[in-house]
Amino acid sequence: MNRRTLSLTAAAAALAVSLPAMAQERPTLTVYTYSSFSGEFGPGATIKANFEAECDCTLEWVETEDAGTLLARLRLEGDSTDADIVLGLDTNLIANARETGLFAPHETELGELDLPVEWTDDTFVPFDWGWFAFVYDSETLGSVPTSFEAFVEDEDGPDIIIQDPRTSSPGLGLLLWVREVFGDDADEAWELLEPRIVTVTRGWSEAYGLFLEGETDMVLSYTTSPAYHIAVEEEDRYRAAIFEEGHALQVEVAAMTMATDTPELAREFLAFIVSDGFQTAIPEGNWMYPATTPADGLPEAFETLATPENSFLPDPDAVEANRSAWIDEWLDAIGR
Repeated sequence: MNRRTLSLTAAAAALAVSLPAMAQERPTLTVYTYSSFSGEFGPGATIKANFEAECDCTLEWVETEDAGTLLARLRLEGDSTDADIVLGLDTNLIANARETGLFAPHETELGELDLPVEWTDDTFVPFDWGWFAFVYDSETLGSVPTSFEAFVEDEDGPDIIIQDPRTSSPGLGLLLWVREVFGDDADEAWELLEPRIVTVTRGWSEAYGLFLEGETDMVLSYTTSPAYHIAVEEEDRYRAAIFEEGHALQVEVAAMTMATDTPELAREFLAFIVSDGFQTAIPEGNWMYPATTPADGLPEAFETLATPENSFLPDPDAVEANRSAWIDEWLDAIGR
């Protein structure tokens, strides 16, 4: 073997060693989110592909069951968390999340947001929104309540499945919705509802799955949930009951952690959230209203959805101040 051959062999060997190292230089953005977002039927795969096409990076989803467990995991991990971004908290958890001291300001120009409320938060970036509602099958439920008060007080009313407010953002949303409508009589409202609660699940996915299996008349979900059945199944039998007292709003948010070792990439992702590359995946991926309406508008399935005339957004600070007491009240009322 001559010197030229030896040199080429050495160079090839060096290249072989360096290639894995070069591949590892591609940065990874770790995003904690809830399972239905990043799962098989959620928008996660589309968003991952769209962002990776722009960032020359790898986006890695890390799943928890629901928003409540998402925040609980982050609290447990603290400053040692692997999360660069946490995506899936909502306005009812913002004050609690901010109190942890684990999130950094986004420093991002959010552009024109299409939200039903003004948004000025400097840490949390909204990515979608919707109204909580009870969804039912119009082919099996004959009488549909139009009033929350009548719904609660009807002993022979529909059976329901709800989610636990300690682990689920819809569950917490319902808790606050009941407080808004019934005020200091919320405990009495829960006592009236208790006999018709088939089960309380940890998260939304389990609850909605049980509903679709026919285990209950109604399930706590969103006014936008019927859009899935219209668009994917070409089925319009599923509807959202609209109550005259109004419905609670939910705005879902994302934020970067103080622990991230890729802050520039994290902020790039937060800016990406309000772009079409992210927002076009929301309506028919997460089945919610996007935080910014895509250039092509909303899908056809959203055109016929029922929408409440009255709505409210719970104050995050009031939620943080009273959440534990209200959850204890709920636990006492339903005997669980």
